[in-house]
Amino acid sequence: MSARLRKFGWAWCMQTSRLRAVAVGCLMAIGLSACGAVTAVTDMVLPLDPEWERWAAHQPYSDLRVNHRPWNQFLQTYAHDGEDGITRLGYRDVTPAHRQDLDDYIEALSVLQVTRLTRAEQLAYWINLYNALTVQLVLEHYPLESIRQVTFNRSFVPSFLVGDGPWAEELVVVEGIPLSLDNIEHRILRPIFRDPRISYAMNRAALGSPNLQRQSFDPRRADQQLNDAARAFVNHPRGVRIDGNRAGVSSIYTWFRDDFGGSEEAVLVHLRSHADAGLLARLQGVTQVRDQGFDWTLNDTP
Repeated sequence: MSARLRKFGWAWCMQTSRLRAVAVGCLMAIGLSACGAVTAVTDMVLPLDPEWERWAAHQPYSDLRVNHRPWNQFLQTYAHDGEDGITRLGYRDVTPAHRQDLDDYIEALSVLQVTRLTRAEQLAYWINLYNALTVQLVLEHYPLESIRQVTFNRSFVPSFLVGDGPWAEELVVVEGIPLSLDNIEHRILRPIFRDPRISYAMNRAALGSPNLQRQSFDPRRADQQLNDAARAFVNHPRGVRIDGNRAGVSSIYTWFRDDFGGSEEAVLVHLRSHADAGLLARLQGVTQVRDQGFDWTLNDTP
C-alpha cells in the first residue's frame, strides 16, 4: 500500500460511520431509465486482465444512482472556458470549504459498492472519480507548472503514459482494492467499456488534454457528453492540425491507437466521424497521420 493510503488507512475509506452515512446519502433510488448502456464503438482496446475482471461485475436492473452534485457544483464554480477553446480550472481560487467538499465527495465515492451499479452508472462513477482525484492531486501540490511534477516518496513505478507523474500511485480504495489513476483508466474504463471516446473524458490537468468538462458525467446523458467532448477536441488545433496530406494529431492518438482502430487509416476514419464541416473538408485529402505532441502545461487559469 502506498504511503498516501497508509496516511489515511483503509478505515478512511471503508469503516468509519461518518463515511458510511455519506455513502448512504450518495445513493438515490431511480427508475430503470438510467440503465441504458453507452454505445460501444470498437473492441480494439486493452484486454481485460483476469486480475481486474471483478470490476466487470454490474447489476443491469439496479435502481441505485450515485449523487455527483458536489462534483458538478465544484466544476461549475471553478472550471472556465477560455477564448482559445481550452477549459481551465481556477486552482488558486478554490476555497478551503470547497476543497473539503471535494475530499468528502471522493471519500463518499470510495465507500460505495460500485459493482452493485448499472453499467451506465459505473461509467459516470469511474470518469468522475478519476477526474476528481486528478484535481485533488493538483490542489494538494499546488502551485505547479505541470502535473508531471507530482511525485511520491516511493520506488520508481513507471506510468502507462509517461515515465514520471502521479498516475501509478495508489490514491483511493474502492471495495477494499487500492487503485491508481492508471488502474482506473487502463484496467477498468478502457477494457471494460471499450469506447475510444473515453479518452476525451479523462482529465489529465494539462493544456494538451481534452477539456475538463464543466459538468459531471451523468449516466443518462453520458453518450451525448462523450460525443460533445470528442467533437470539441477533434475540432481544436491541439487535437488535429492539417498540413497538406498529413494530419498532425495529439499524442492521445498514438498512446491509444488501438482504441481508435489500430492504424493511421482507422484514426482518420474516427477523426472524420467527429469533424465539423470545415475540418471534414480538409481531412478529405489527408492520407497520413503524425504525432504533434502533447502540452503538459497545467490547465490553470491565467
